[in-house]
Amino acid sequence: MGALSLFTIVPAKVLGGPKHVAPSDQLTKGIIGVGGIGRSSYHFTSNDACRLTAVCDVDANHLQKALDMGKEKFNETLQGYHDFRDLIHDANVDVVHIATPPHWHGIMAVEAANAGKDIWCEKPMTRTIGEGKRVCEAVKRNNRIFRLNTWFRFTDTFYGLGTTVEPLKKLVASGLLGWPLKVTISGATGFAWKFFWVGKENLTPERVPAELDYDFWLGPAQFKPYNSHRVHQTFRGYWDYDGGGLGDMGQHYMDPVQYILGKDDTSPVKVEVDAPQQHSDAVGTWRKITYTYDDGCQIVLEGEGYETGSKIPYIEGPNGKVFKGFECELNGKPAPDIMAIISELPDPEPQNTDFLNCIRNRELFALNEQNGHRSSTLVNMALAALRLNRTLEFDPVAQVFVNDEAANRLIDQPMRGSWKL
Repeated sequence: MGALSLFTIVPAKVLGGPKHVAPSDQLTKGIIGVGGIGRSSYHFTSNDACRLTAVCDVDANHLQKALDMGKEKFNETLQGYHDFRDLIHDANVDVVHIATPPHWHGIMAVEAANAGKDIWCEKPMTRTIGEGKRVCEAVKRNNRIFRLNTWFRFTDTFYGLGTTVEPLKKLVASGLLGWPLKVTISGATGFAWKFFWVGKENLTPERVPAELDYDFWLGPAQFKPYNSHRVHQTFRGYWDYDGGGLGDMGQHYMDPVQYILGKDDTSPVKVEVDAPQQHSDAVGTWRKITYTYDDGCQIVLEGEGYETGSKIPYIEGPNGKVFKGFECELNGKPAPDIMAIISELPDPEPQNTDFLNCIRNRELFALNEQNGHRSSTLVNMALAALRLNRTLEFDPVAQVFVNDEAANRLIDQPMRGSWKL
């Protein structure tokens, strides 16, 4: 991939203007990866604010379905691409939406940033810590707007807590619970890891279907003979492409915790795992993962064997606890009026949650490449510890593991062929 100029011209249509714009001033988007989430009703949209113009997939059947959907839903003849680089360099695409397996996220986001495109990326942000660092650098260098698509820090009821994240943020910031805090993500607080998203060992090679460019699907991943369980909906079970249920869902659940604890600009200093020895290719299950920050705060993930545990506090501090359904204790006593107490507390800083307005005004989106990289790092720290089956210490400033060469090799993993960041 050739280097692109670092100087880009920002089109007039991203510099502001009325909510309803003329067709010539619409934002446009292209979607890379239209096998599942890319064709969902939430993402496969086209309207006055942002028109879908192009789609890309290395599976010809997926691509054709997306082209047919464009015609049926919007009466649009979408441009179809096999090579994601062609979509990224399409002059009729302003926003690149990356909806591929995670082993492609880093390369595609950097390429899009270098091409002067704004980026909407599905979670997890990247498959490795090193890829996340490269994305942050490219987005900053090219003055791009980046959105990571996990939304629970700023909208929707947060799983079993019976509330959005904002009241939790206010309660923690008030100091009423004390400090340091322990956040336990467990089945008892409405959390369910997808433990069936594991790999299969010793897969039998199969014939590659005619519609799939398997070599391009693998891309930077190390070559492994084709088996249908490696691709599409079950790719999550293999280290080369994702990290099982933790890789796929971990950022959904831990990004809001990072925000609640005020840890958007740092990372834990230690991660401990309790898990069976993992297979070198296929992701397995785990029992418990514990993160510790330098101030003593902890995030505890309870996995297999904890799904129906007893009543465990979601957040616990020296002076108070928060349970499922937002039941609270303060100073050892039930606090049924907790929402009234929280209503009197200062509101957190406003968040920019309109991605298209952020693009037009060149403003940082609420969940961007910077804080998104930190919550992605939470996932990737644990995946490294699981693969090595040992406790790892981490330097949150240098973003490297401390005195562990094997762990640091997982930060920047080799890419196949000519693929590189």
